[in-house]
Amino acid sequence: MRAHEAGALHGDIGSRGPAWLRAPVDVNALVPQLWPRNVARGGDGVLAVAGLGVRDIAAEFGTPVYVLDEDDLRSRCRDFRTGFDGVDVYYAGKAFLCRAVVRMIAEEGLHLDVCTGGELATALSAGMPPERIGFHGNNKSVRELTRALDAGVGRIILDSFDEIDRLTALARERGARPRVMIRVTVGVEAHTHEFIATAHEDQKFGFSLAGGAAAEAAFRVLDDGVLELRGLHSHIGSQIFDASGFEVSARRVLGLQAQIRDARGVELPELDLGGGFGIAYTTQDDPAAPQDLAKRLRRIVESECAAERLAVPHLSIEPGRAIVGPAVFTLYEVGTVKDVDGIRTYVSVDGGMSDNIRTALYDASYSATLASRASAAEPMLARVVGKHCESGDIVVKDEFLPADVQPGDLVAVPGTGAYCRSMASNYNHVPRPPVVAVRDGQARLIVRRETEEDLLALDVG
Repeated sequence: MRAHEAGALHGDIGSRGPAWLRAPVDVNALVPQLWPRNVARGGDGVLAVAGLGVRDIAAEFGTPVYVLDEDDLRSRCRDFRTGFDGVDVYYAGKAFLCRAVVRMIAEEGLHLDVCTGGELATALSAGMPPERIGFHGNNKSVRELTRALDAGVGRIILDSFDEIDRLTALARERGARPRVMIRVTVGVEAHTHEFIATAHEDQKFGFSLAGGAAAEAAFRVLDDGVLELRGLHSHIGSQIFDASGFEVSARRVLGLQAQIRDARGVELPELDLGGGFGIAYTTQDDPAAPQDLAKRLRRIVESECAAERLAVPHLSIEPGRAIVGPAVFTLYEVGTVKDVDGIRTYVSVDGGMSDNIRTALYDASYSATLASRASAAEPMLARVVGKHCESGDIVVKDEFLPADVQPGDLVAVPGTGAYCRSMASNYNHVPRPPVVAVRDGQARLIVRRETEEDLLALDVG
């Protein structure tokens, strides 16, 4: 159990004991690293983003609603672009993608990583320059590869021998020479949840380095000569804070690069070290600044290149959730407050696992705060839950909220920009929430709320 609104409260009940629960908690306080940069609490206790109060947002757009601080998103794009000066920064389309966000990241000079035909279609429809698009995915179809070729995407990250064969055949048919990278599984165990660790051997992505498949893939592409092999790609996972995994990954992938040079006389000009940088979901998370990450990664690459007598390749990174994740919070309305025999108080909101599956899927931790007013009530340890017919429908496992929280109150959950709307579902036939972008005190709808008519429109029976 964690307290997220009080900076003095860190850790769990098991390690701190009952005295930890009796420590003072300011339920009206906000921990800055958990919230978008333009979120503040007014004198009346109402949370506001870029000067617009959440009561007004709820009145106009309803709840639940994802609220995007547009200037926060843009500033994070700039932080990565300037911090990683000279490095191509790829925004993760899978984290959250819509046409408005595509336009924002394009205007801020970022590249875009997509992994399905739908994400590619969204990117192209919003005017993303195709040469700044990278196409990922472990099972790209002929149709998806054809569209990528026809659009002229900047690079395709090869993930299997079947894909090499498919893309080679398509490129021959069209007389095209697409730029490609080989995704290398480097055998690094990232310190993250097992479902989002992507570089250990026993998983579906990439070519094994240890087993020799990565070298074989590179030799096949080079020897065939149809595809233009630009470099190697490594991605060790997501929500990563420890840079040690990148050091091991760089050493191993650059060792393969040296092997390719020695065997074929070719120094590949590019290298993608992935990223998946972590964000703060609770006060216990301490993400590094982009410029600090850039210094560490550059130092690692330069050192390993010197050891292998390689020229330093052109670098690219994929920050993952680190750009959009902190820029969004979800606003809910409380419907029911239930004390269960003094064991726990359940605060039920009008959303749940259909708009944030990460707590149930990854046992993820989130924070929450009363957003629509101030409270002088004593804090109580509560569990924020959703409205779905599942006992695992939990939004925030444990959080201190004021003891007078009641139906009609608004509760805000920060850090929901990544993988919440993109993984949202219609479980229990609940329409998915809208996304609202706020800037300079003005709100605009960038993804509308689904309706019951939308759900019924798919039913042809």
